[in-house]
Amino acid sequence: MKLSTKGQYGVRAMMDLAQHTGEGPISLKSVAKRQAISEPYLEQLISSLRKAGLVKSVRGVQGGYTLGREPDEIRIGDIIRVLEGPIAPVHCVSERDPAECNQLHTCMTRPVWEKVRDSIAGVVDAITLADLIKDER
Repeated sequence: MKLSTKGQYGVRAMMDLAQHTGEGPISLKSVAKRQAISEPYLEQLISSLRKAGLVKSVRGVQGGYTLGREPDEIRIGDIIRVLEGPIAPVHCVSERDPAECNQLHTCMTRPVWEKVRDSIAGVVDAITLADLIKDER
């Protein structure tokens, strides 16, 4: 499984918002500048994160974005799943709606892919934005 820039940039943007928790709404322009992400691309990412409830938007002159939950309640896996989809090295072991496989009951490699999926999910679900902030300091 390889993360696209959506997942990578999404985690960076969320980390940026987490670092500025308590400062009020943060403009996308400032996040884009600090994280070296194009503002139009960041808008797309934030839109998905907002729909998932991970980010809140505040309208107006002093508007911007804040986290939808506390940093210790947002797991890296939450962000990745919103932006990249289910965690799975192959479609037949997807976390949601596993693809039908004509060798489902006889596949000798399925247990390997399930272990890979579970290992990746275990890591990204064990790390919160608060953990990343603490580790950065």
